[in-house]
Amino acid sequence: QVQLVESGGGVVQAGGSLRRSCAASRRSFNNYAMGWFRQAPGRDREFDASLRGNGGALYYADYAKGRFTVSRDNDKITVYLQMNSLNVEDTAVYYCAARARTGRAGADVNNYDYWGQGNQVTVSS
Repeated sequence: QVQLVESGGGVVQAGGSLRRSCAASRRSFNNYAMGWFRQAPGRDREFDASLRGNGGALYYADYAKGRFTVSRDNDKITVYLQMNSLNVEDTAVYYCAARARTGRAGADVNNYDYWGQGNQVTVSS
């Protein structure tokens, strides 16, 4: 069992930045594909970005390209999501997720095996 602990939520003004962190409880996490998702009130959970295991290929949703950057630090067993140029539409609960199986995780929430607790990100105008 892998536990994912998230941090880095909060309130930020439009145009500002936040960095989200997702720390895992086991070093095997470094081999897992990782994803970042968000869920706004009344909406389905939607994909932001993903990273293949062992620092592999990165994938971003269209609205995240050029604004969000995902990275990982294997020494700290942590994955990050840097979010820049935030706008009010980015307000949501943000989640990280890990896929413990082989293969690309992608944008489908069903492809992930472990989830963080989620943190609220609120962007004020």
